[in-house]
Amino acid sequence: MTNNINNTTINNLCKSSIENNICTITLCNPKKRNPLSSVLISQLQSKLDNIKKNNSIKVVIINSTGPVFSAGHDLKEVTSHENKEDRLKVLFNSCSKMMLSIMKLKQPVIASVNGLAAAAGCQLVASCDLVYVSENAKFQTPGVNIGLFCSTPMVALSRTISKKHVMNMLLTGDIIDAKEALRYGLVNNIYKESELDKEVNKIANKITSKSTQSISIGKEAFYRQLEMSITDAYDYTSEVMTINMKKSDAKEGINAFIEKRKPNWTKE
Repeated sequence: MTNNINNTTINNLCKSSIENNICTITLCNPKKRNPLSSVLISQLQSKLDNIKKNNSIKVVIINSTGPVFSAGHDLKEVTSHENKEDRLKVLFNSCSKMMLSIMKLKQPVIASVNGLAAAAGCQLVASCDLVYVSENAKFQTPGVNIGLFCSTPMVALSRTISKKHVMNMLLTGDIIDAKEALRYGLVNNIYKESELDKEVNKIANKITSKSTQSISIGKEAFYRQLEMSITDAYDYTSEVMTINMKKSDAKEGINAFIEKRKPNWTKE
């Protein structure tokens, strides 16, 4: 069964649907290369806020139409605000909030990339929990080429790949292909273009078969512990494990393992 959320209108720059507990968000402004304009950022934020409240959704996939996943910020919009510092700050802050919402979402978010992801588009990819791409995927932080260093994209990238690889992208502005992105650790795997959707859905369905309760606890803990010292991280995750052990799904999962049967997870 498929349900549409946030019905598509003529002004919608992205669309979304739910099927088998998986919500797919598609960037659908290919003629303009799916730029992260203030309108698109607002629409993505709205969809993420709705997903957060929808317990039937277990996994989110973000993909796109056209040969460009996202070219980043709309430079025409950015330059129209160049003499209005407050409007620029609102734009960048709203983009940062949207990226953080992906990280804070209890559901895992998968980026499915079949084209170029540049600047803030690359930031969007790096903000997702998992990234699967076709052989056509390319990544770039080209700000240095136009005198606008990709400072906000580097936040997500520097928390995803090593600093040497990030600095190579930031300082050269060069495009890296799918194989290089895999070597960098920016993507999880590469598939043929014809197989990408099928493989991403296979992974998403595998995740939906797991305990939503434990994944929600684990995702939050994963990102929180990254910002801690190793000692604080162990103290924190020990508390998380203790809390997790008391949850109904942990008890059910352990019993199912002992009894050699499939677990019946809590419906949330």
